[in-house]
Amino acid sequence: MRPTPPDTNTTRQDRPSNGWHTIRRVLPYLWPDGEPWVKRRVVAALLLLIAAKIVSVTTPFIYKQAVDALAGETPDAGTILGLTAVGLTVAYGLARLGTVAFQELRDAVFVRVGQRALRKLALETFTHIHRLSLRYHITRKTGGLSRIIERGVKGVDFLLRFMLFSIGPLILELAMVAVIFATLFGFSYMAVVVVVITLYVMFTFKVTEWRVKLRREMNDQDTDANQKAIDSLLNYETVKYFNAEEREAARYDRAMQHYEVAAVKTGQSLSFLNAGQAFLITSGLVIVMSMAALGVQRGELTVGDFVMVNAYMIQITMPLNFLGTVYREIRQALVDMGEMFGLLGQPAEVVDKAGAKPLEVRGGAVEFDRVAFGYDAARPILKGISLSVPAGHRVALVGPSGSGKSTIGRLMFRFYDVSGGAIRIDGQDLRDVTQSSIHAQIGVVPQDTVLFNDTVRYNIAYGRADATEADIVAAAKAAKIHDFISSLPEGYDTTVGERGLKLSGGEKQRVGIARTLLKNPPILILDEATSALDTQTERDIQDSLREMGQGRTVITIAHRLSTIADADQIIVLEAGEIVERGTHEELLGRGGRYAAMWARQSSEEDEPLAAE
Repeated sequence: MRPTPPDTNTTRQDRPSNGWHTIRRVLPYLWPDGEPWVKRRVVAALLLLIAAKIVSVTTPFIYKQAVDALAGETPDAGTILGLTAVGLTVAYGLARLGTVAFQELRDAVFVRVGQRALRKLALETFTHIHRLSLRYHITRKTGGLSRIIERGVKGVDFLLRFMLFSIGPLILELAMVAVIFATLFGFSYMAVVVVVITLYVMFTFKVTEWRVKLRREMNDQDTDANQKAIDSLLNYETVKYFNAEEREAARYDRAMQHYEVAAVKTGQSLSFLNAGQAFLITSGLVIVMSMAALGVQRGELTVGDFVMVNAYMIQITMPLNFLGTVYREIRQALVDMGEMFGLLGQPAEVVDKAGAKPLEVRGGAVEFDRVAFGYDAARPILKGISLSVPAGHRVALVGPSGSGKSTIGRLMFRFYDVSGGAIRIDGQDLRDVTQSSIHAQIGVVPQDTVLFNDTVRYNIAYGRADATEADIVAAAKAAKIHDFISSLPEGYDTTVGERGLKLSGGEKQRVGIARTLLKNPPILILDEATSALDTQTERDIQDSLREMGQGRTVITIAHRLSTIADADQIIVLEAGEIVERGTHEELLGRGGRYAAMWARQSSEEDEPLAAE
């Protein structure tokens, strides 16, 4: 017996990965194997970045030369290339322009790399979510999941742009300015700059770490409020049925109140951080400028030197202020990305084994061999079910709620792997073949057909990607929905609304039947496909389902016994075990569980007729 897979609802994304691990996960998107054009662009962008910083740190020196020339402290012959004050002013302007030009060119070169990385990561995340088990999607809240993905992708975008082109360039520029101060003015100037920068960075990092915790709490409350809003909107009709608009509004407002409290704390902590940064930077600026002013008074420095010191301090002040913003956003981006990479690290419960081959359906015979399964190991659902469905036969599964009927359908489609025994199709264990091939060979018509918020044509064509217009129309006619579609003002281009809410239950079911007919699977699972419909609509759709099952192996999960009376074999389940099996007539003749169920449903159907 194979062990039941662990409950993957204890997700890794609840334990966000650390910052360095997250950065390591992003780096391959910047330096991918087999794509040299990406590497060339990254190298070119880095060279342009260095060029921009070299031009940037020479700009204050040109400014100094212009001031000294104007003050008469430096003859024109002693200036750069012997330029006059006007020429130096023009050179100063060109240097500033060159810095911006190199930066913009760098961004233009890198933007394709960044957008490619975002696209790759978004696709990887989207694909991975579809690989996760049904158990995960049942227990996961869609609103919260979508917000995690949204914030994670934005975080990657920020990290790619700012960490590569802000933190690295800032460190380079600060180092160059420190060397210039030590060379031109002495180590005392450099010491002041280094001490101020160190204090600034330490203060910024420490306060930001505190703010990250506050921001994480704010994100959690934001996710919760968003989930509640989406959940309420998806259940719009239920809210109306129970006159619960005020209740839903109050529930949403409570969630937003928690978000408000967290957001206020986050905003106040930002003000504290900005004030502390301003104090440190201003203190450093005043100290260095005072030292330079004293040097000018002593005749050791020129006015141009004083101006240059000011220019360099202003120049490093701007990126240092930016460092605070960038570091805060990078830390937040790392948190958001950690949640997303935690989602990517979530293991798929059902995976193809190494070397799995496609399922080959020769006739469509299905065999359940002592199948055992439980969603929770402590509560088994199926307890050693054995059942054979010959190719082309129609078998019905009936029984009370919780008996395991729908679980059998989910196991056949391999939403889960059995914990004991085996399910085989034409002798092939489902665990030995690829999931994709299983999904291709089995068609499912569920109790509640969910449609995409798109056109009728799109929803029918979803059954087969390469379907032609003629194929779509033929499937609609076979499902007896073509005439209805043609009567609509926009015909097959009619939008069905979210989850198909613009159509009636019967119309949605017929679109679902047409979609499955277009897929043309050899094995069909009808999971209480008409139990939610009225009697007349059910009878009409039963004719379509009966025609649909011709030549296919059909497993019908039924609630209304009248819909499966003509099945080749009826299986009665109770508490995860088969208690009866046989044809309709055989089971009635035995006078057992099935006969009692038939009698009860027949009397319930007769009562409305008697009342009429």
